Amino acid sequence: MQVEPSESSVSSSPATRPPERAAIVIVMGLVLLYALWTLRSLQSPSAGPVVSPNPGPTSLTAEMIPLVSGDESIVEIFTKSGCPVCHTIPGIPGANGQVGPLLTLGVTGAQRLADPSYRGTARTVHEYVVESVVDPSVFVVPGYPVRTMPVWYGAKLSALALEKIADYLEHQTGNVLIK
Repeated sequence: MQVEPSESSVSSSPATRPPERAAIVIVMGLVLLYALWTLRSLQSPSAGPVVSPNPGPTSLTAEMIPLVSGDESIVEIFTKSGCPVCHTIPGIPGANGQVGPLLTLGVTGAQRLADPSYRGTARTVHEYVVESVVDPSVFVVPGYPVRTMPVWYGAKLSALALEKIADYLEHQTGNVLIK
């Protein structure tokens, strides 16, 4: 009498295991090759863009976020930029700041350009306003604290917004409220 192997003994017999093992070994080998390739790519200097040895911040910071585009109204440009927190600006509601100078540059701009301590390159009040935002340390109005104006404002305003700010401020001579 001859006994035939049961179905369960056939599937676990040594005759059927090598193809399964071969497939597992192949899959494991491919995974290992992929892992090694990935590690090699990460270590290779030619694997991607050149990265500065001082890459800067690795997270999003306030300095990286533009404040305004310049498409906003002049009131929105000043307000969203935070200028009213430190400056009193004629015509801008809520702009009653006490930290920075009054921004009536239609009156004070020429005086600031003529000040003996002014070391900037601006020749007009318009240029002075732009310079004061982009590089505020060039001239600090006497009587106000040094290094109070954030140096990153120039990078946070679009060129259009900065031009609108300069155009507005170079004509300010008093308290005209914009509606």
